[in-house]
Amino acid sequence: MKPKTFRAQLEPDGEGWHVYFPPWVSVGVSTWGYTQEEAVVCIKEVLEMIIEEFEEEGACLPPAVSDETADGVQLTVML
Repeated sequence: MKPKTFRAQLEPDGEGWHVYFPPWVSVGVSTWGYTQEEAVVCIKEVLEMIIEEFEEEGACLPPAVSDETADGVQLTVML
């Protein structure tokens, strides 16, 4: 396994925090948490699950580059 870094967007959302990875929202990389910390843990889990699904299906991952994420929260997941 090797680490892969992503930058996700973290925004207040009602009683919690919405977090998402803009380039992969269309494949489900979006979630929520009551706190910023909880939201970050959740998005890491979502990223890992989506990557695992793509690998199991033998499909190529969508491009992960986006200018929108330059100011987002940095996440590292193990691939």
